[in-house]
Amino acid sequence: MIHQILKKYWGYNSFRPLQEDIIRSVLSGQDTLGLLPTGGGKSITFQVPGMTFDSGVTVVVTPLISLMKDQVDNLKRRHIRAVYLHSGMKIAETRLAWEKLTNGKARFLYIAPERLMNERFLLELRNIEVRLIVVDEAHCISQWGYDFRPSYLKIKKLREIKPDIPILALTATATPEVAQDICRQLGFKDYNLFQKSFARENISYIVRPSETKIHEVLHILSRTEGSSIVYVRSRKRCREISEFLLSADLSSTFYHAGLDHELKEERQNAWQEGKVRIMVATNAFGMGIDKPDVRVVIHYDIPPSLEEYYQEAGRAGRDGLPSFAVLLASKTDPGVMRRRITEAFPERTVIKKTYERVCNFLHLSIGEGFDTVKEFDIAKFCHNFKLQEKICRSSLRLLSQAGYLNFIEEPDSRSRGRIIVEREELYDLHDISETAEKVLASALRLYTGIFTDYVYIRESEIAANTEVTEQEVYQAMLELSRKKIISYIPHSSLPLMYFPTAREDASYILIGKDIYEKRKENLSARVEAMIDYTFRSDNCRVARMLSYFGEKENNDCGSCDICREKKNRKRNNSTSEETIMVRLLGFLNENPQGVPISIIEQNCGADVKSVVAALTFLCNEGFVTYSAGRYSLSKDE
Repeated sequence: MIHQILKKYWGYNSFRPLQEDIIRSVLSGQDTLGLLPTGGGKSITFQVPGMTFDSGVTVVVTPLISLMKDQVDNLKRRHIRAVYLHSGMKIAETRLAWEKLTNGKARFLYIAPERLMNERFLLELRNIEVRLIVVDEAHCISQWGYDFRPSYLKIKKLREIKPDIPILALTATATPEVAQDICRQLGFKDYNLFQKSFARENISYIVRPSETKIHEVLHILSRTEGSSIVYVRSRKRCREISEFLLSADLSSTFYHAGLDHELKEERQNAWQEGKVRIMVATNAFGMGIDKPDVRVVIHYDIPPSLEEYYQEAGRAGRDGLPSFAVLLASKTDPGVMRRRITEAFPERTVIKKTYERVCNFLHLSIGEGFDTVKEFDIAKFCHNFKLQEKICRSSLRLLSQAGYLNFIEEPDSRSRGRIIVEREELYDLHDISETAEKVLASALRLYTGIFTDYVYIRESEIAANTEVTEQEVYQAMLELSRKKIISYIPHSSLPLMYFPTAREDASYILIGKDIYEKRKENLSARVEAMIDYTFRSDNCRVARMLSYFGEKENNDCGSCDICREKKNRKRNNSTSEETIMVRLLGFLNENPQGVPISIIEQNCGADVKSVVAALTFLCNEGFVTYSAGRYSLSKDE
């Protein structure tokens, strides 16, 4: 049956390695942990089982709103009914989602982990038939993981409410310690792990020392072909590098979280369709993107952990063809990385002061704010209070991990709309402007399903269709909303701040040892492991990476820069003096005008020392002459 479902909805004839094992484990009712590397097809392992059940819902907990929405949209395109719930939704949207759940019109429910802090949600969930609980990005539940989120700890509530329902936990990266912690935190009945090797044999991992990285990026991309990603840690640098590549006639664009949603979507689509070759991006780009033919992934800045590096580099070569993951390294990088640890953990007094200022900025009094969502302009906030944005973001992250607030930087910024009157009523509308009538007619033509669900609306698209301005479309939509014809949620590019608890007096804010000191120690250990991977050159990089992820007895990969260098040395050392001399004489015979030593070295397959020794011997014996910087055969020869 599972093969029929796979073929019917996804068009595949067979599963990828471990997918079927995980699916059968889940369907037998076992708690299961799946460690599948980036691009390993994690979503199939719960979406296929979810479609085998005659009734009920598969609940999927995932931390990224954008990924949640993409997966729901993908399921809908496959004619699979799915809904999501997150703190950035309007009341009307939430109500509609619950209607679908209670009426059996949804097979999948995607939720943000913060939703599990809401007692009302948990109470309502008791009345829903749940068949499977899925925890995506499961490493977020472990304090030893690189992206710990305290809201994930609330997933235990699902186990309490639905004690007999199996849990499937999925992640692309986890050390053995983190894997065991995931199972413990989720209350697994047995340690049931399916792990695919982290080895990606078609990827060559290269570390390239460089003090002028931007020129090294150009050098690499001008000598390779195919789709590429350049990862950086700065939004400003995204634009700079992209413009530099464009000036060198290389097709490029850039992507970061601060861009308008439509622009992000436009650039992502252009890159995925091959209209743009190179994407320069922060780590906001890549989650949920499955482009198989990425040939090169370059890291301009060194990531803070091997987990993050492996995940991002792993976006290369998903089609199994030879690809490159290149990490650029300079002498100053270790110092920069260690300074980031200090930046990531401001003094507790700074964290408490940030919390107080955020609440004041959003006009929340002590005791107010429980389960509320407010727009939060972080740039304006930092400007008003004269704060460094890096320190502010670090403080917000720690406050989030301590459970006081949640900064949502990637909200659903697209405009959405749903017709809320019966179809027949549209034929008898009175007292609406001519523009509003034209805009409504256009929306009905452009957006199928607008009567039954909230759909994404592009004001620019309606404007082009009706020959009015975008501002006029916006005003018309507001008019239709006031007349209770459409429920309209306008576009907003501002991040959101969610408060899972009411505002507290800042003096009572507790950033515990587990959140602060232990997390700082963990970050420091991960940074040092990343520095070790980058700057040590005594053994295979891939073997060291796999060892970090708990895979033992790893052989050298044969394709990383260190292994390649070893092969070259071995080949050069094994070349006999006689062989080198024969090659030299043959090469010089083909070039009677003479050649410089640099050219000879490139064509004789031996190290510099061996070539110089052979040339010296041949000159002394009279077979070769040296003049004006060039070597040539003696005329007597």
